[in-house]
Amino acid sequence: MTAALGRWFPDQVLTAGRSRGVRADVTDSDGFRRALDGLDGIEAVVLCVQPPDAGPARACLERGIHLVDVNAQPGLLADVAGLDGVAAAAGATAVLSVGVAPGLTNLLARRAHDAVGGAERLELTVLLGAGERHGADAVRWTVEALAASPGAARTRRVTLPGHGRRTAHPFPFSDQHTLPRTLGVPEVTTRLCLDSRTATGVLFALRPAARHPGPRRALTAALRRIHLGGDRFAVRADAWRQDRHAGYALTGRAQSRISGLVAAHAARSALEGRLPAGVHHLEQLPPLADLPERLAAEGVTLHALHALHALDGPPGRPGAAARGRRRPRGLGAG
Repeated sequence: MTAALGRWFPDQVLTAGRSRGVRADVTDSDGFRRALDGLDGIEAVVLCVQPPDAGPARACLERGIHLVDVNAQPGLLADVAGLDGVAAAAGATAVLSVGVAPGLTNLLARRAHDAVGGAERLELTVLLGAGERHGADAVRWTVEALAASPGAARTRRVTLPGHGRRTAHPFPFSDQHTLPRTLGVPEVTTRLCLDSRTATGVLFALRPAARHPGPRRALTAALRRIHLGGDRFAVRADAWRQDRHAGYALTGRAQSRISGLVAAHAARSALEGRLPAGVHHLEQLPPLADLPERLAAEGVTLHALHALHALDGPPGRPGAAARGRRRPRGLGAG
């Protein structure tokens, strides 16, 4: 992300944190405000760590500083979304749901939703590379999300391009909380699997244990040390409206790098004045709708899925597989 922004805006990009670059601590709201006030000409902040509250977002937006927030915690995203009036009044833009999941999943969901003329139901599937090294915040969030109850959602068998038919488990990505509001879809389910079938099985077998503090801490530590698998990822979005179906998928490598590039493109668009003021999730911003195509040069491939044979029929809806052979209309690439 920093490298991409540095190419587009030479000598204008600063890194910040508690231990390197400009000193800025998102857990200290007053200190974060002082850091912003001590720097001349700051126009945008890309927030790559999860703060304890929406204080850093407010500090940016009330100063007219654009914000790209890579946070994936649903409650925190909702709190930042509540700052829409603050951002609009200051002429600042905040972009939420930035990355691969959430992020590119939101854009695929938007395509599938539009292709069926307004989805009644969306299902998102995410496959992540178990061999990739993720930051401490990402690992901690994953284990905390694993401990959450899956509710009524069920495990599904899903075909993902380049990975074959995989078992995907209900997992509370923020998309399932965001998309009902931004797209008006009444039913959204998100699921997860890993590129390693063994790692997927072990991870979800530990789901009951992850609900207890001790085992949860141990699992978090283990996931930071043990890396089984590769760095390939895939995401898929399926939308239904009555007998209509549309599906899209993206495949690529190095999910963390691609997440950073999504954030960089969002920041560039905000800095170039191509995004409206206010707080918006990625799927609400038409200038960013073509990100899947822009990322083709980075090894990301877009797939349009025209048949339901690659996805098990929804539970309790017999015959769904026979209904879904209608082509998506007017959107997507082969």
